[in-house]
Amino acid sequence: MKSLILVRHGKSSWKESLPDKMRPLKKRAFRDANLVLDALKPNLNVTSKMLVLSSTATRAITTAQLFKQGLNVSESEFKRLDALYTFDHENLIDIIQQQHSKYNTIMLFGHNPAFTNLVNLWGDKPIINIPTTGLVKIDFPDTEDWSKLKQGRVDYCLFPKNLRNE
Repeated sequence: MKSLILVRHGKSSWKESLPDKMRPLKKRAFRDANLVLDALKPNLNVTSKMLVLSSTATRAITTAQLFKQGLNVSESEFKRLDALYTFDHENLIDIIQQQHSKYNTIMLFGHNPAFTNLVNLWGDKPIINIPTTGLVKIDFPDTEDWSKLKQGRVDYCLFPKNLRNE
């Protein structure tokens, strides 16, 4: 079985006049990451071989590093890919399908609309929008090779607004 975990980057700041790729996270993004991490940890199979891939955009890589630290992911299983700075789900498919089958779980950090479109293509539950720091896990029970992914099933969604005690 293969599992794909998509995490949209945290809420970014538009305060500074920076290129899109260099926008930093807002303070809220750090709180949201902790909420999602706390909800994810009991649901994550820690014995599964996992690869973490992140867009090189500042907001994505910062979010990914928060999860890397919170999940104790080794540096060798953590990669930054320029190609993940994309808004097109077809580009994501190409990247995912190239990964080694030794990994049972791939966690991606990146951007919308690519993430939402990919979930709606491969998942069995339609999602209107993955919010910032939102996480969706899709399982592919009958698949052992990333290059052969087809239809999967959404195992769970962790969205910060649903985890806040407001």
